[in-house]
Amino acid sequence: MSNIQVPVSVLNLAPIREGQNTKDAIDDMVKLAQATEKLGYKRYWIAEHHNTQTLVSSATSILIKHTLEHTDHIRVGSGGVMLPNHSPLIVAEQFGTMATIYPDRLDLGLGRAPGTDMRTANAIRRTTHDPAYTFPEDVKALLTYLGPEDRQSQVRAFPGVGTNIPIYILGSSTDSAYLAAKLGLPYVFAAHFAPRYLEEAISIYRSRFEPSEYLDNPYVIVCLNVIAAESDPEAQLELTTMQQFFLNVVRGTQIPLRPPVENMDELWTMPEKHMATSMSSVTLVGGKDTIRQQLTDFQERYQADEIMAVSYIYDPAKQVRSYEIFKEVVDGRF
Repeated sequence: MSNIQVPVSVLNLAPIREGQNTKDAIDDMVKLAQATEKLGYKRYWIAEHHNTQTLVSSATSILIKHTLEHTDHIRVGSGGVMLPNHSPLIVAEQFGTMATIYPDRLDLGLGRAPGTDMRTANAIRRTTHDPAYTFPEDVKALLTYLGPEDRQSQVRAFPGVGTNIPIYILGSSTDSAYLAAKLGLPYVFAAHFAPRYLEEAISIYRSRFEPSEYLDNPYVIVCLNVIAAESDPEAQLELTTMQQFFLNVVRGTQIPLRPPVENMDELWTMPEKHMATSMSSVTLVGGKDTIRQQLTDFQERYQADEIMAVSYIYDPAKQVRSYEIFKEVVDGRF
């Protein structure tokens, strides 16, 4: 038996692969949801990004609806809705509508970042003030809009009232840890691209957690990268697709998800390598035995209540296989 059994879920940024178009990327998003549903993953979250031609995850709620439509039981949600871009009432109405069509299958992950560059943020911003500062109030407004009838005011979300869609607070620094703890909500840390404050944020959240009607005890989901393959050398080769993805981020370029390469040192400089690898340092990579050891070490240190895996792998079949291997490791199937 494995000593690392933990619920596992999926985060998808819905990248466009080299040689694909936008529709192909959306189709691959659905196919991965269907595959991970069959593998027994708990939830499937879709990110929000804007003005990024290599990702199709701009209209997150529409992609969530599309995924719900083509799956049967896996929970589908936002990883996350970037609340500075949206009116809480509109979010409540959209998610309330989806929850009415697909009851008990929807999650609402909320982030305080815009999910884009500042010029684009200004183009989509709903106010001249910085909405990041109103994030706590916006979260509370959503809890009310989606809550019971007797807590509503004159402005209500129809559909939405009484749906009680589970809300999760997303974070990549310590700020959201304080908020999630204060509100007694589950906390999701983005260690897949911003691992620096992982330990501190989890510690703050757990130590300051206040039980609520939503949650009795703290619940931490850690989002991390997973590149699992049949062997360590094969996984290291597939890893170069993810490394190229993060090199894109470092350079500010917009190149589709690319096939693996034999030698990354031909592509990046040493400073670029340092920046890209520091961003992606929380990555499980290897064959089954190596992944098992890495996950065991990770859980001994952090005791995550749930792991949410991101896998930047060029070949969709190998991406599915990576999720399959990871699930076998977690389930203790050797």
